Amino acid sequence: MNILKSISYIFPVYNEEKRLPKLFRYLDNFLKKNKKQEIIFVLDGCSDNSEKLITEFSKKQKIKIIKYHKNMGKGFAVKQGILKSTNEWILVLDIDLSVKISELISWIKKKYIYKKNVAYFASRNLEESRVNATFTRRLCGKILRTFLKFYAQINISDTQCGFKLFHKKYIKRIINKLLIYRYAFDIDICCLLQKNKIEIKELPVKWNHREGSKVNIIIDGIKILLDVIKIKNLHKK
Repeated sequence: MNILKSISYIFPVYNEEKRLPKLFRYLDNFLKKNKKQEIIFVLDGCSDNSEKLITEFSKKQKIKIIKYHKNMGKGFAVKQGILKSTNEWILVLDIDLSVKISELISWIKKKYIYKKNVAYFASRNLEESRVNATFTRRLCGKILRTFLKFYAQINISDTQCGFKLFHKKYIKRIINKLLIYRYAFDIDICCLLQKNKIEIKELPVKWNHREGSKVNIIIDGIKILLDVIKIKNLHKK
């Protein structure tokens, strides 16, 4: 099954002017070999030069740009990208390329993508994964995993890795019910997938820490834990 012919790649963007040039170089090379791919940039209320840089890039590469003025959160950006994508499969990934598109190609070659009614999540916590991360990040990830398992009954080893593959037949319907738009939106998606009986398959990746992240591991980690409590209460209704 060659799914590379029908994938939409969604990049949420919030004030990423320093990281975009490296991504553009990567995409220039990727699109030489994969000319029919749909690339979607969702500008989540950017206040820097991200929009200008992406607009310039669009003059030489065919990409789709979605933009709005108010910063709504990464989850909202992902939602807009998914709803306006046109291909059969949808890959959500980060601007910093901590996980590169080549990892998806590796999944396909190894025949990890085996059916459509499954969500495929990159996991940094599988034995086969190769991860370059700080001790603090690893520790916070372990705390979150434990909390999710025992409080929210989500037994996923890595909900927060920003590299996820969905099929349009379920995700376009499910994403409309997303309740959380900030850092815990991935966990909300997990809850929605479970409620709709969509299997989540975790797959190994190469992941590298990139400088310039806007996430404060401690402060935003606490916010995620509080949002998980909110998510559990909301999904009871």
